[in-house]
Amino acid sequence: MKPAHMMKDYMAPMEGITNYIFRNAYHQFFHPMDKYFTPFISAKSDKRLSAKEIREVSPDTNQGLPVVPQILTNNAADFMQTARLLKEYGHKELNLNLGCPSGTVTAKGKGSGFLNEPYLLEKFLDRITEELEKEKMQLSVKTRIGTIDEEDWGLLLEIFGRYPLVELIIHPRIQKDYYKGPLRLDSFLTALDIMKVPLCYNGDLFSKQSYDGIAERFPETEIFMYGRGLVGNPGLVGEIRDGKKMQKEDFRKFHDKIYEDYKELLKDERNVLFRMKELWSYFLGSFSNAGKYGKKIKKAQNFTSYEACVSALFLEQGLIV
Repeated sequence: MKPAHMMKDYMAPMEGITNYIFRNAYHQFFHPMDKYFTPFISAKSDKRLSAKEIREVSPDTNQGLPVVPQILTNNAADFMQTARLLKEYGHKELNLNLGCPSGTVTAKGKGSGFLNEPYLLEKFLDRITEELEKEKMQLSVKTRIGTIDEEDWGLLLEIFGRYPLVELIIHPRIQKDYYKGPLRLDSFLTALDIMKVPLCYNGDLFSKQSYDGIAERFPETEIFMYGRGLVGNPGLVGEIRDGKKMQKEDFRKFHDKIYEDYKELLKDERNVLFRMKELWSYFLGSFSNAGKYGKKIKKAQNFTSYEACVSALFLEQGLIV
């Protein structure tokens, strides 16, 4: 395996989870990422960035963080409209979302639904790569390997191979797999054989053991993207790269920063608790015997009861990673 200093680690875009509040807290307390990808921004013909989107992409709210905005669309003109808005915030690299498996997205031929139209995708990439070059901007792509089967994967790779991509991030599942079922690892192997651009592996990196298995299977791969596994265990990349397991104190500070930042941003008790409960659905996996606390956190209706549950959980046990 390659030495850790040669490797690159990326934080995956997860809607409502890995936003600027999460990534800032993560960057402060855990192993820093080489790139942080924003949850997707939907491109429209009359696109103006919302206040929420501006917080995601502004250098003011991402100080010192290497952030890459992700765009969701199947329309080249809409993509470029959004690209130019993002350029104003200093972004030189953009990521195209060809991975989202959500039915509401794919029904419109976007996300992984766009993979079902290889020739339309090719026309789209023809236009945006040409225009991005004029804007002196670069493109990376995050993709699945197909929609209902892997039949088009070879053709899709051939198409991707025609463009000057910064990198191709591959989640080796088809759209209908969602996040379940076995990874189709042979498809990643096919890409390694064919593609000249750097490839990033994404999918089911939940532990050091799962990372080691993938790194052993694909020894030439130097870039890895972490999503659900990292949210559940923010110490994961530190464990992989530095051999250090997550410290309870770091997790507590990380949690408290996210909580305080959400309270400041959202003000409304219900909205803050909704966000924190969603995060705890991932965090609980890092605790032993945490089920009873999970139920109490889920039932908390105000800040006082929420804080009491979380404090009790921290008092009773340390983190087990």
